Amino acid sequence: MAEIKFCENNFQHGTEDVINKLKGEGVAVEVESCLGYCGDCAVGPFALVNDELVQTDTAEELYDAIQAQIE
Repeated sequence: MAEIKFCENNFQHGTEDVINKLKGEGVAVEVESCLGYCGDCAVGPFALVNDELVQTDTAEELYDAIQAQIE
Protein backbone atom coordinates (compact mmCIF):
# COMPACT_ATOMS: atom_id res chain seq x y z
CA MET A 1 0.00 0.00 0.00
CA ALA A 2 1.22 3.48 -0.86
CA GLU A 3 2.19 5.94 1.85
CA ILE A 4 0.78 9.38 1.02
CA LYS A 5 1.62 12.45 3.09
CA PHE A 6 0.27 15.97 2.87
CA CYS A 7 1.33 19.21 4.51
CA GLU A 8 -1.50 21.11 6.20
CA ASN A 9 0.21 24.36 5.22
CA ASN A 10 -0.43 23.40 1.58
CA PHE A 11 -4.22 23.39 1.99
CA GLN A 12 -4.32 26.87 0.44
CA HIS A 13 -3.66 25.16 -2.90
CA GLY A 14 -6.71 22.88 -2.62
CA THR A 15 -4.98 19.77 -1.32
CA GLU A 16 -7.60 19.29 1.38
CA ASP A 17 -10.09 18.40 -1.38
CA VAL A 18 -7.61 15.84 -2.73
CA ILE A 19 -7.25 14.33 0.74
CA ASN A 20 -11.01 14.02 1.14
CA LYS A 21 -11.36 12.38 -2.28
CA LEU A 22 -8.62 9.86 -1.50
CA LYS A 23 -10.06 9.07 1.93
CA GLY A 24 -13.46 8.56 0.33
CA GLU A 25 -11.86 5.90 -1.86
CA GLY A 26 -10.33 4.16 1.15
CA VAL A 27 -6.78 5.37 0.54
CA ALA A 28 -4.79 5.93 3.73
CA VAL A 29 -3.29 9.41 3.94
CA GLU A 30 -1.34 11.30 6.59
CA VAL A 31 -1.53 15.03 7.20
CA GLU A 32 1.40 16.61 8.98
CA SER A 33 1.93 20.18 10.12
CA CYS A 34 5.10 20.48 8.00
CA LEU A 35 6.90 18.09 5.66
CA GLY A 36 9.97 20.30 5.20
CA TYR A 37 9.29 21.19 1.56
CA CYS A 38 8.51 24.85 2.28
CA GLY A 39 9.76 26.15 -1.06
CA ASP A 40 7.64 23.64 -2.97
CA CYS A 41 4.72 24.18 -0.60
CA ALA A 42 4.62 27.89 -1.43
CA VAL A 43 4.59 27.23 -5.19
CA GLY A 44 1.66 24.84 -5.59
CA PRO A 45 -0.09 21.66 -4.53
CA PHE A 46 2.12 18.72 -3.61
CA ALA A 47 2.21 15.45 -1.73
CA LEU A 48 4.76 12.82 -0.86
CA VAL A 49 3.93 9.42 -2.34
CA ASN A 50 6.21 6.76 -0.89
CA ASP A 51 8.56 9.61 0.09
CA GLU A 52 8.73 10.92 -3.51
CA LEU A 53 7.65 14.50 -4.18
CA VAL A 54 4.66 14.78 -6.49
CA GLN A 55 3.85 18.38 -7.45
CA THR A 56 1.48 19.77 -10.06
CA ASP A 57 -0.09 23.08 -11.05
CA THR A 58 -3.58 22.33 -9.74
CA ALA A 59 -5.19 20.18 -7.06
CA GLU A 60 -7.06 18.22 -9.75
CA GLU A 61 -3.79 17.40 -11.50
CA LEU A 62 -2.28 16.38 -8.16
CA TYR A 63 -5.12 13.93 -7.58
CA ASP A 64 -4.56 12.40 -11.04
CA ALA A 65 -0.79 12.19 -10.49
CA ILE A 66 -1.25 10.47 -7.14
CA GLN A 67 -3.70 8.00 -8.68
CA ALA A 68 -1.16 7.20 -11.39
CA GLN A 69 1.56 6.64 -8.78
CA ILE A 70 -0.49 4.28 -6.60
CA GLU A 71 -1.95 2.14 -9.40
